[in-house]
Amino acid sequence: MGKRTPLGLFEAFGVELEYMIVDSDSLKVLPIADKLLSAAGAGEAGCDVEFGPIAWSNELALHVVEFKTNGPRADLSGLDADFQENVERANALLAPFGGMLLPTGMHPTMDPDTEFKIWPHEYNEVYRTFDRIFGCKGHGWSNLQSTHINLPFRGDAEFAALHAAIRLILPILPALAASSPFLDGGRGPALDMRLACYQTNAERVPSVCGGVIPESMASKAQYEGELLGGIYRDLAELDPDGVLRHEWVNSRGCIARFDRMAIEIRLLDIQECPRADLGIVEAVIGAVKYLCGLGNRAEQANFERDALVGLLQECIREGDQAQIRDNDYLTVCGLRPGSRSAIEIWQDLVETAEVSERCRSVVGHIGEHGCLARRLVSLAGTQPTVASIETAYREAAKRLAVGEMIGPA
Repeated sequence: MGKRTPLGLFEAFGVELEYMIVDSDSLKVLPIADKLLSAAGAGEAGCDVEFGPIAWSNELALHVVEFKTNGPRADLSGLDADFQENVERANALLAPFGGMLLPTGMHPTMDPDTEFKIWPHEYNEVYRTFDRIFGCKGHGWSNLQSTHINLPFRGDAEFAALHAAIRLILPILPALAASSPFLDGGRGPALDMRLACYQTNAERVPSVCGGVIPESMASKAQYEGELLGGIYRDLAELDPDGVLRHEWVNSRGCIARFDRMAIEIRLLDIQECPRADLGIVEAVIGAVKYLCGLGNRAEQANFERDALVGLLQECIREGDQAQIRDNDYLTVCGLRPGSRSAIEIWQDLVETAEVSERCRSVVGHIGEHGCLARRLVSLAGTQPTVASIETAYREAAKRLAVGEMIGPA
């Protein structure tokens, strides 16, 4: 969302989808995002290209490409088709290189130590600085693909209300979106290994990630003075030139982007196709809007951070089947008390929130067949091998190519 008259709550949306580029035969990561963007019309070493409502850009890793709404979008209708069209365009451009796009939050067999290549063109100084300070060859930097949602606000009151609502929703996002159960050629201990790795990727400067769940914030001044100010102070000795002294260095699960007057939600693993992603995006926006309308912002903002962190860890491990037993959490979210699974919480939310039948269908599919991570585990078998894991991910690539969700194994 570029610089313009600030938009108010839920007046528009921004969505970003990140995909891996892999070799069509071997499924190994293919670090040719610059070649793809050039073939798409960005020019030599270009990093941005536009196709009407969707823009393409690079990421830190040379095997990742991002598709995003080309400016604020007034509504979500038809956006899944717009993204799908660009997936198909990218696959056509990658074919001469022997490549294709691969979805999901992590590559299941990538060795970051030997296969990661950093984007070498424009913006490289920022990436090199991250690499120098944190070491970007780990999975938590070089092997993760996500879906981001940008929600606008106008002024401190809307910022505080939006931030409080998003903060409550963050812990249960992996229940819908976990899609990364494998890494290093085997099954990880969590269904959302992307977040398991992500939350430890800045351990050298802990304030950068801050436990993923953000502190409660009531204004831009408080956010910049306390949260960002603390990060900048902690980074000062390691980054004396201030290359990273920008609001985007904060890597919590949601971050304020005052340059575009929006809050960016960053915890969603990307799914197997845009239809699934946009169904989840709509569910999240609907839930946040519902929470903003409850009229209990103070209670939301004051909800204990440690409790939210605990809920997040449960959902990272168990995805859709994480058990939510905290009645205080359910009450502050305007939901009936009583222990139940996180996907049941989401089903309650989408029944209450203003969402489309398409959104309810996607959430219903996840409720019936499990989050994507669970479906990939089922496809790979009870004793997964590299071969069976690759078979599961080839199925994911096929579904991405045609815009279909993965059903039961």
